[in-house]
Amino acid sequence: MVPEVEFRSYYGQPIIKPPVWKTPDVPLYLFLGGLAGTSAVIAPLAELTGRSRLARAGYLAAAAGAAGGTVALIHDLGRPARFLNMLRMLKPTSPLSVGSWILASFGTSAGAAGAATVTGWLPGPARVAKAGAALLGPILTTYTAVLFADTAVPAWHDAHRQLPFLFAGSALAAGAGWGLVAAPTVETRPLRAMAVVGAGVEALAERRMRSRLGMVAEPYRTGRPGRWLRAARWLTVGGAVLAATGRGRAAAAVAGTALMVGSLCTRFGVFEAGIASARDPKYTVVPQRRRLSALAGPGEPGVGKTGPAVSAPPP
Repeated sequence: MVPEVEFRSYYGQPIIKPPVWKTPDVPLYLFLGGLAGTSAVIAPLAELTGRSRLARAGYLAAAAGAAGGTVALIHDLGRPARFLNMLRMLKPTSPLSVGSWILASFGTSAGAAGAATVTGWLPGPARVAKAGAALLGPILTTYTAVLFADTAVPAWHDAHRQLPFLFAGSALAAGAGWGLVAAPTVETRPLRAMAVVGAGVEALAERRMRSRLGMVAEPYRTGRPGRWLRAARWLTVGGAVLAATGRGRAAAAVAGTALMVGSLCTRFGVFEAGIASARDPKYTVVPQRRRLSALAGPGEPGVGKTGPAVSAPPP
């Protein structure tokens, strides 16, 4: 009987190249995009139902979030010309190319809507801009999940079915949180239900993701990513409960702040879990060998539960 061996790569080096995206630029971009996209949908609905201060807060948050997210993305890229180069052509098969156009289109529409909200100028074109931002908002909140899942990073790629729901729930919680902070309580009743729905969708998606990924879920539970995500769960659930049960302006402000900070922690946790899984070669190789072993069936020579260890290279 040969004891089961533990996988190790040559000198412990990664099998894939970890992403070169920076922190906090990319997590901030994810958070601001989710907040902006949800706010762009909340604002016209609030305007249609006579909630003027909530609508104003939503339009301004959409514009500011799109601008801030673009700044964070450009800072991550290193110089503005690189972002402009991504807009030279549209490649439908590339999530990065499509996402760049989504961000540019949403930012233009949300910026025009925000400017019209402040100045009151050009009401006709402003309505078109508001409608455009509202249509692109849900796409903006979830396309980054597709972008992450389209990479070879194990913790992101293997979670391709759950990440869009996780990002959507987090964005709903953040958008509801901003409305609870910025608008009077008389206008925020729908946001309380939205906070509960967003927190529930995020929690269910994360639970499903961790149960489905098996060993690849370890980076989501351990180390710094695990701490980020545990903080996100406490803040998001606590904010949703307070939003549903609390009364008064102070309770709404505390609940909204907790929801937004929880959404930000979720984005940091998912981002850093992906980086950690790319740096550790076992998350790339061991699941592949287990899938091959399952396809080959028991007794197949040379393929074990985790596969043989890779020995050190010859001198």
